[in-house]
Amino acid sequence: MTAAPLAGIRVLEVGTMLAGPYATMMLADLGAEVTKLEPPGGDISRKVGDSYFASLNRGKRSICLDLASESGQRQLGALAAESHALLVNLKPSAIRRLGLTYDAVRHHNDRIVCVALTGFGLDNGDDPAFDYVVQAATGVAALTGDPAGPPTLPGYSSADNSTGLTAALGLLAQIVSGRGGQIDVSLRDVMLSQLNYHAAAYLDNGIEPQRRLHGAHSYYVPAQLFPTSAGYLALFITHDSFWRSFSKEAGITGYDTMAERTANRDDVLELVTSALLTDTALAWEARLRPLGVPAAAVRTLPEALDDTPEMVVRAGGHRLVASPIRVDGWTPDYRRPPRLGEHGGSGE
Repeated sequence: MTAAPLAGIRVLEVGTMLAGPYATMMLADLGAEVTKLEPPGGDISRKVGDSYFASLNRGKRSICLDLASESGQRQLGALAAESHALLVNLKPSAIRRLGLTYDAVRHHNDRIVCVALTGFGLDNGDDPAFDYVVQAATGVAALTGDPAGPPTLPGYSSADNSTGLTAALGLLAQIVSGRGGQIDVSLRDVMLSQLNYHAAAYLDNGIEPQRRLHGAHSYYVPAQLFPTSAGYLALFITHDSFWRSFSKEAGITGYDTMAERTANRDDVLELVTSALLTDTALAWEARLRPLGVPAAAVRTLPEALDDTPEMVVRAGGHRLVASPIRVDGWTPDYRRPPRLGEHGGSGE
């Protein structure tokens, strides 16, 4: 077995709820030593439930500190002196007040990387910025749902998770550079970035994105959910070769090029819908996948987990989803989440 990819990397986390803890858990899964610096009451997510906390904090250490006190600041300095990075997700005013910026800790360690994960940016105020609020504010909710109905939200925390991954990337990039410094990542900016081709179409050509039935793609046709005789099927046809294989199996003729399918969207979708209603979603998946056509029956989360037992791991007494990053020759050591103050300080 090779060493863990991030063996020897020490990361401090002052994180709450999801975005920050998810970022550092991804690093911990890759072998970094991650230490949560928790207030006397602990990360608020401990109160949500043991499974919730474990899903974001396995494999970490916990030190309980009152960062508003002189003793807490002394211990923060000692920890920062021996760490490669500090990741914080709090309001900007709290980050500055508690001395958690690069300018505040650089005298302990000028090579430390400090990541501020906030709602709107370190210099853009303290407006509340939970995941759903940011999805509403950046156009994500307006693009989601039935066009005849109200805007809606995905069933999971897409802004928090995406921002956590982005923050982890920024942290590692600055460590690789060999320089210390401040990294600023916000939920708002990450979600706007992820609207990439929609934003480009508007900025370059003035095309405002539309909410489409069954989540249809703006450019590719057919690429959306379709009803079947039992269940829904996701079909995503981009290449003309995919269309040839699908249309032959479905008994559809014509519309051989992407340009034709896009120009005749409504007609194509009517033909595809009629064809798919002749069989079940699971049957279509079984028929189309051997042909190389991207298709999947809509599954519930329990069904998806049952289909992928290799993605379920144990960390202490918890069953959790494994890291999505697989490194040749190395297997993560999934350890239980820490008890509050288990590695220093005082708990509740």
